Amino acid sequence: MIILVLLLPTTVMGASLNEYPAPRHGLQYTESASTWDEAFPLGNGILGALVWGDGAPLTISLDRTDLWDLRPVPEYYSEDYSYTRMRQWEREGRYEELKALYDDPYHRPAPTKIPAGRIEVSFPETRAFQEGHLDLRNGLAEMRFAGEVRVRVWIHAELAVGVIEVEGAPDAALRLNAPDFAGTANDQRSTGFVMGELSQLGYPPPLESAGEGFAAFSQQGWESFSFAVHLAQRPRGNGLLAAWSIASSREGGSPPELARARAEAALDKADELRAASTAWWDGYWNKGRIHVPNPVIERQWYLDMYKFGSAARRGAPPITLQGPWTADDGKLPPWKGDYHHDLNTQLSYWPCYSGNRLEEGLGFLDWLWKYKQNAEDWTHRFFDMPGLNVPMTSDLELKQIGGWRQYTHSATTGAWLAHHFYLHWQYSRDRKFLEERVYPWLEAVAVFLEAITNERDAHGKRTLPLSSSPEINDNRPEAWFPSITNYDNALIRWTFSKTSELAEELGRYDQALRWERALNEMPPLALASSGALLVAKGFPLEASHRHFSHAMAIHPLGLIGRYQAGTVLATMEDLKRLGTDWWTGYSFAWLANLAAWAEDAGTAEHALETFASAFVLRNSFHCNGDQSGKGLSKFTYRPFTLEGNFAAAAGLNEMLLQSHAGVIRVFPAIPKSWDNVSFSTLRAAGAFLVSASRENSRTTSITIQSETGVVPVVQCPWTGRMGPLDTSAMSEVMNIARNGDTWILTSKKP
Repeated sequence: MIILVLLLPTTVMGASLNEYPAPRHGLQYTESASTWDEAFPLGNGILGALVWGDGAPLTISLDRTDLWDLRPVPEYYSEDYSYTRMRQWEREGRYEELKALYDDPYHRPAPTKIPAGRIEVSFPETRAFQEGHLDLRNGLAEMRFAGEVRVRVWIHAELAVGVIEVEGAPDAALRLNAPDFAGTANDQRSTGFVMGELSQLGYPPPLESAGEGFAAFSQQGWESFSFAVHLAQRPRGNGLLAAWSIASSREGGSPPELARARAEAALDKADELRAASTAWWDGYWNKGRIHVPNPVIERQWYLDMYKFGSAARRGAPPITLQGPWTADDGKLPPWKGDYHHDLNTQLSYWPCYSGNRLEEGLGFLDWLWKYKQNAEDWTHRFFDMPGLNVPMTSDLELKQIGGWRQYTHSATTGAWLAHHFYLHWQYSRDRKFLEERVYPWLEAVAVFLEAITNERDAHGKRTLPLSSSPEINDNRPEAWFPSITNYDNALIRWTFSKTSELAEELGRYDQALRWERALNEMPPLALASSGALLVAKGFPLEASHRHFSHAMAIHPLGLIGRYQAGTVLATMEDLKRLGTDWWTGYSFAWLANLAAWAEDAGTAEHALETFASAFVLRNSFHCNGDQSGKGLSKFTYRPFTLEGNFAAAAGLNEMLLQSHAGVIRVFPAIPKSWDNVSFSTLRAAGAFLVSASRENSRTTSITIQSETGVVPVVQCPWTGRMGPLDTSAMSEVMNIARNGDTWILTSKKP
C-alpha cells in the first residue's frame, strides 16, 4: 500500500503530504481549557483521557470504554412489553401507558456509561500557564508553564496505559481522584446538560490505597462489575515520570492487579512504548492524507480523523455518543453516553471506508456480531418474529435501554446497521467476511423484515405498521405515520435488494429470487409533485429538522442515483428552503455528504465550513448547538457528541473521491476555486487504493492500486469517458502506465 504514496507526486503548496498532519492542524492553546469538554483528547479505543486546566491543577480526566452500569430495565422483561401490546395501545390512544412503559425507564440513572476518575498535576509554587498543544502526528499533549516547566501526556496507541512526563518541576504533585459516586464534590463545572448525578447509582465508596510511588483505587459498580485505576510514578531527571492504567472486571482476573502490573511495566519502558505508539500513528496517517486549499475544512478533517484514530479500534468497544471521553463533572454523561443507532453510531463510522481505515471500523462490526444473539433474543421476545433487529438505543451488550418509543423500537434499525456490513464488503472485497459475517447478518435482518411487512396495503403492497422517521414529530403520537415512511421503506428496500445481490454473489440463487420477490412487493418511495422525497405518502417535510432521515434513499443508501437527478435536487432544495433553524451540527455534516453526492460542491464546502466554524468547541468536538452566536440554529445547547465530526470527515472524502456504481471518480465535487488539491491512499469500492493530485485547476495524476487484481473502472477526469483501464477506449483519452496491480494515469495533453 505504501507504494502508492511513493509513486504519486505529493508536493502541494510547497509541502509534502507525507508531512501531514502539520503542526497547524493540531490544537494550540494560549489560554488553558477551564472545562473538561474543551480539553485535549487522547485515546486508543479502550482508554481515553482529557487534558485540561491551568496547572492549579492540570487535570487529566480518565475513561475506559467498557466501564458501564449494565443493570437491566425490568419493564422490558414484563408481559406487557411486546410489539402486539404496543400496537394495541397505539390504536386505543393509551399514550400515557406507552410513555410509562417504553419511554420513562430511560430517565433512570442506569444503564449508563460511567467515568473512571481523574489525575491532578499541581505545583507547590504558582506556575502560570503559557501554552499548550496537541500533536496529531503522535497523539501527544504538551503543556508549558512558567519556569521552563513542561508536562507531556500521552496514551499508548495499542496498550491500556497512559504516561505523564514532567520536566522542570521535580516537586510536582500527582493526585488520583475516584469519580464522585458519593455526590460530595461541589467544585466541578457542569456544561449545562444534566442527566442526573453519579451518586444516584448507589455505589459504595472506592477502596483507596497509596504508598511510595503509587496511588490506586478500586470501585465496585453494579452487582459483580468493578474497575480499578493505578497510578505509578518515579523521579526522572529534573522532573518525574508517571504511568496509569485502568482495568475492568470484564477483562477477567483482578482489576487492581492488572492495572498495577500495566502501570509499573510502562514506567520501566516508557521511552520504548512512546516510540512504538508513534510508529502506530505513523502507520495510521500513512493510510490516508488530504490537502485542500480551504484551511478551515482541511484542519477539521485532520482533527476529526485524529479523533477517529483515538476512538475506534478493533478489539475495543465501538464509538458511543462521546466515545472514550465520558463527562467529568460529577454527573451522568449526556444521554447516558450510550449507543444511538438511529444516526449517531452509523455516522461515526462513515469515514472509515473511503478514508481507508477499515481495520479501525471493524471494531464496530465485531461488536455487533459479538452481541448478535442478544439482539436476536430481543427481536424474538418483543416482536415475536424470526430473524434479527436491533434496539435503537442500547447498552454495551446491545440490549434495549428504551426512551423515544417510536425510534427505539423501530423495525429497521438492524437494516441501518446492516449497511455497514455491506460497506465493509464493498470496500474490502473480503470474501470470507462476506460469507461469515455480511450475508448472515443481512439475511437475518431480511427474514425479520419479511415477517414484519407481511401485512398488505390497499394496493397489495407490503406495509409496515408503526412506521416512523427519526426524529420527525419527536416523541409525539404523530411520530408514527399512517403509512410507511421513506426512512423505513428505503431501508427495507435496500435490505431486500442487497440480500438478493449477495445471495447471487454466493451462488444461492433460490435465496436471491426470494429477496427479489420481497423487494418487488414493497411500495415505491413517496415523492412530492416536485420529485422531492416526502417523509411519508402525503406528508412532506414541513419544517426545518435536524434529521434527514427521509433522504436515506439518496445518501447513504444510494437507491436514488444521479440518473434521478430531479429527485436529488428537489430534495436538496426542500432542505435549503426550510432553512437551518432546527439543525444541529451533524445536520451540516450530513448535508455535505448529500451535496457531494449531488455534485453541488459549493453547498458541500459551505456546509463543512459552517460546521467547523460554528458547531464545534475549541478542541474540535462536535457540539450539537450553534456556538457562534450568529443564529445559524435555534439549538444552542452545549453537550458534544462525535457523529458530526466523523460525518464531516466523510463529507470531504466524498468531495475528493467517489466510487458509487463501481466507477472511480476523482475530485467529483470540489469547488472551482480549489486549484491545488491532493489526496493519498483513499479507498474506493472494489478494494482500490487511490491517490490523486490537482494543480492549477487541472488534475495532474491519478494512481490506483487494486488489492484484488481486478482492473478498475474509472471516469477519465480530462474527458469524462468511463470504462475499464484495460480497454483501448480509455487508453485513447489518457496515458495509462501499469506496474503489476498499480495504474498511473496522466493526461495526454501537456
